[in-house]
Amino acid sequence: MTVASAKVKTRKLESAPQVLPLYARAAAPLVPGASLLPFVPGGGGEIPDIQLQLDGVVADPGAVAAYAKVCGFALRDHLPPTYPHVLAFPLHMALMADGSFPFGAVGLVHIANQITQYRRLGIGEELALRVQATKVAPHPKGRAFEVVTEARVDRQVAWESTSTFLHRGKGDPGAAPGAQLVPTVAEETRASAEWRLPGDLGRRYGAVSGDRNPIHMHALTAKPLGFHSAIAHGMWTKARALAALEPRLPDAFAVDVRFRRPIYLPTKVEFATDGSLFTVRKRTDRHLDGQITPITPKTSPKGKAQ
Repeated sequence: MTVASAKVKTRKLESAPQVLPLYARAAAPLVPGASLLPFVPGGGGEIPDIQLQLDGVVADPGAVAAYAKVCGFALRDHLPPTYPHVLAFPLHMALMADGSFPFGAVGLVHIANQITQYRRLGIGEELALRVQATKVAPHPKGRAFEVVTEARVDRQVAWESTSTFLHRGKGDPGAAPGAQLVPTVAEETRASAEWRLPGDLGRRYGAVSGDRNPIHMHALTAKPLGFHSAIAHGMWTKARALAALEPRLPDAFAVDVRFRRPIYLPTKVEFATDGSLFTVRKRTDRHLDGQITPITPKTSPKGKAQ
């Protein structure tokens, strides 16, 4: 996966952006007429060819421990496979809060996420992050685009992800769904676990991830955006599933998920797995389908596996 092309303008950041002020700009397009202002996203059109880069990123051990507790990971000397997404999230928000971005981030639907971990990342390792969005593509339910993220160590890509987002609106019935479908666990597969999700799960995950989208925080903030109560973060659901599978995850793998339906909080859901496939469901409703594929680990320039 290549993030940048020759015409992409790279903006190097000196520090991670503050997320809360970015949310204010990301939500501004919800105000009628605000998108006409040059510093407010949401004016439509095409996604700008901009890449954001932040070097020297080192995860805070305390923050990693808090994240692991909320998501169900064991404490180890390496990062949970979903944690680089948390480190890159401020860059995602900065990209989508830019005045040239065609959509406001608040109200977008996260419909898919694919992560490739080429090797485990140590908690103390220094990462260079790069984030860029792809061009807008037609979708049956609106318009879709992807946010591509790379985490490099010593100039080598050690982790990367692609998040697919949907901007709901007039769609193209003949368009592709915006992300490849993954195989699904058979309906008769018995659940291996039942998870009780509390009403404050969105606030708890928001505190450790920085993702405080109002649809996750409280029913009062979710209802104006079309949800009858707060909904669980898709990336929490993916992280919780990987935590359940953690004892048998290889060092290097790709994990591809599709977010099928929102999980309204509070609730109980089931987790089921069959070989490389897994699902989070409630009775016959599937909320997430995923697949894990082992890959060959990348090696260091000296030829030793990292």
